Amino acid sequence: MEFCNLLGRWVHLITGIAWIGASFYFVWLDNHLLPPTDESLITKGVGGELWAVHGGGFYNSQKYRVAPRSLPASLHWFYWEAYSTFLSGFFLLCLLYYAQAEIYLIDPQVAVLSKPAAIAISLGFLVGGWLLYDALCRSTLARRAAWLGLVIALLLCVAAYALCHLFSGRGAFIQFGAMLGTIMVANVFFVIIPGQREMVRAKQEGREPDPEAGARGKLRSVHNTYFTLPVLFTMLSNHFALTFGARYNWLVLISMSAAGLLIRVYFVSRHKRHERGGKTSPWAALAGLALIAATAAALAPAPKALDAAHETPQLQFAAAQQIVERRCAPCHAEHPSQPGFAAAPNGVLLDTPAHLLERAAVIAPQVETRAMPIGNLTGMTEPERTQLLDWIHRGAPH
Repeated sequence: MEFCNLLGRWVHLITGIAWIGASFYFVWLDNHLLPPTDESLITKGVGGELWAVHGGGFYNSQKYRVAPRSLPASLHWFYWEAYSTFLSGFFLLCLLYYAQAEIYLIDPQVAVLSKPAAIAISLGFLVGGWLLYDALCRSTLARRAAWLGLVIALLLCVAAYALCHLFSGRGAFIQFGAMLGTIMVANVFFVIIPGQREMVRAKQEGREPDPEAGARGKLRSVHNTYFTLPVLFTMLSNHFALTFGARYNWLVLISMSAAGLLIRVYFVSRHKRHERGGKTSPWAALAGLALIAATAAALAPAPKALDAAHETPQLQFAAAQQIVERRCAPCHAEHPSQPGFAAAPNGVLLDTPAHLLERAAVIAPQVETRAMPIGNLTGMTEPERTQLLDWIHRGAPH
């Protein structure tokens, strides 16, 4: 299980880099194309070109308004990066969040769900999210890109709220990212690649390609580039309990996703600065950074008012150690006794007094946000949580 987890993450990271790298490059390329000045290129149907230097060589990229007069013998496609990223991501979703739903996906304090129900709801969001998004993109709303984007953004906010009230914080964030990732790869599989295949087929059959196929693919490609940073945030968020474990974690998810989108808007706009005399409005980036700063301020821990301790440091430490032994050490031990754990999560050991004192500061945010014990598998009570945090906030006396 542990090795499959490692292998799955490795493949997902590699293929994700390949997909996002290609996607970002082509968005950059498309926005840097300049009208050709060579009459022969204009006659051939070239709508834009770009000169670049990289790796010790010069490159001349050209984009046709619709298609060249005749297809080249070798035509490169870009889709396996997307498909491989989705397959490896879905493998990880099944390995961790479905096979071990009671640990990673379900939180009885959020919603009492059976394992089959939680998995069914998760799959429903993946499929339903794509169907609703696709229906909107095929509706008359697609003629007004700004309004379509606004409606999609509002629906994603609703989805973030719903997910955070159905699943554990960790599960909700990953589910939100998985839903966006599914939409992105479905765009490639159902719209972008079929449109490209139709254009190629038209040329092979001697027909004039329909430019609408390219326009539909372009719309979905633009959406994909804006979805990318929110997806990456949800992947990283699982390492930071202060985000998914926050009291209003749905607001954190919406805020950080919106920040990523706004920052991406800025960079896409910056690609076209040559059309504005080399200037780009910084407001989108500033708004994104302001959202991040506001989220950080909201998540900052409030100062703790501590009552005078009645026990000696030794008694306080003994009580804290007993709580950790009962509620934390079953997983965080050299040889975990909790079913489903072959090794201590993230290598954090809490099975000895020395380990506990060494990790006291690390424990605090995990316990405070209720991210740990994960899924509260060991049944930590609120008095125990309060007592352990009180000991840590006093400086972990011993």
